[in-house]
Amino acid sequence: MAATTSSYSITMRLHTAPDHGVVGAVATAIAQAGGIVTAIDVAESSHERLVVDVTCSASDADHAHELEQAVDLVAGVHVYKTSDRTFLLHLGGKIEVSSKVPLRNRDDLSMAYTPGVGRVSMAIAEHPEDVWRLTTKGNTVAVVTDGSAVLGLGNIGPGAAMPVMEGKAALFKRFADIDAWPICLDTQDTDEIVRAVEMIAPGFGGINLEDIAAPRCFEIERRLRESLDIPVFHDDQHGTAIVVLAALTNALRVVKKDLPAVRIVVSGGGAAGTAIVTLLLAAGVTDVVVVDRAGALSADDDSLAPAHLELAKATNPRRVRGDLQTVLADADVFIGVSAPKILKAEWIKDMADDAVVFALANPDPEVDPAEAEKYAAVVASGRSDYPNQINNVLAFPGVFRGLLDARAHEITVEMLLRAARAIAHVVKDDELNPNFIIPTVFHPDVPKAVAAAIRGTAD
Repeated sequence: MAATTSSYSITMRLHTAPDHGVVGAVATAIAQAGGIVTAIDVAESSHERLVVDVTCSASDADHAHELEQAVDLVAGVHVYKTSDRTFLLHLGGKIEVSSKVPLRNRDDLSMAYTPGVGRVSMAIAEHPEDVWRLTTKGNTVAVVTDGSAVLGLGNIGPGAAMPVMEGKAALFKRFADIDAWPICLDTQDTDEIVRAVEMIAPGFGGINLEDIAAPRCFEIERRLRESLDIPVFHDDQHGTAIVVLAALTNALRVVKKDLPAVRIVVSGGGAAGTAIVTLLLAAGVTDVVVVDRAGALSADDDSLAPAHLELAKATNPRRVRGDLQTVLADADVFIGVSAPKILKAEWIKDMADDAVVFALANPDPEVDPAEAEKYAAVVASGRSDYPNQINNVLAFPGVFRGLLDARAHEITVEMLLRAARAIAHVVKDDELNPNFIIPTVFHPDVPKAVAAAIRGTAD
């Protein structure tokens, strides 16, 4: 059974017989069904019955239902109600707007709003550069999506993307004190998306593109970078590439291999895979092969789509062909940004000694990390319930903090490389080991180090 996780945490309200021994029987039933009890609270106690709230973690939604059924079968117990704690957390949304200035009386109102605000507006009209100093622009980012490639869930639309964008905004605030706003566009037309972002850009210091499907995302980013005077960052591409390079830098330190000498296989030729490959090549990698559903991408394959052909021309110097299992033979590194369960753990045995495996498909990885650990020297995933979580939150808050502080107009490859190095160097030599190649997302030095690296490049 897969590991339990707090993302599938439930609270069951139970009506039980007035026997406190029943509580122990409930805990035992949950444990036997593979769940983990995290809290038991007696909400009411009388001579007639007990009302007990039991909180436990499951591995997925079906497992949570199994736990509920197991508890309901305990003699003297009735499951009155079950609440999904993740859904409870989202009730009413996860972010809000609050005023930074007091609005207690007419004096306050006359300065914060009319008539005083008119003087500030005229000052900005006369000196447009003052918008950075006299408004929120200097500390705000638009998190823009069309809902076409949300997490690993696919094209679920702008409304369904909103919880993810809210979460992103909350992370910006938590880790870099940046005010970010979800912008969910009800169009998947490239021209309309570009124009919509251009029209809202005056109110923001940066644009974070999010969960927009490839290849459309490439053109949107390119055009916006050309037309806007504020940085445009596609986190699914560049944020992922930064943290992968940071983690790989340290993983290779563990296995004592050099980046230019290793053979790398990347599963997935979409937005993330393309950006990872581009940054790896910029960092000095010489042998990387990209594999998609049809097999290895090779420049001598006339059937490739234009985006894949361009990627193939920059990679696969040995012109290898074949499926994932074939291409993995003798490879030093596997990086997956594709689909769940496409890599069988036994295939890792055919990789080079001290193999490195990054299975980053979200929410379900290409291979079970616990199984991969049997064959690989270093394993990482996007999951928080295994060591070495490769998470974009290590990159994007610090990246935008540095960009906004420097009032940068663009993002360069050198910035991405320096951000990756900054993250990698947060892990000290005496901390580095196969289960700790990347700092935790809550490490306070990460956003500071990344921001400093970005500022240094922008100077």
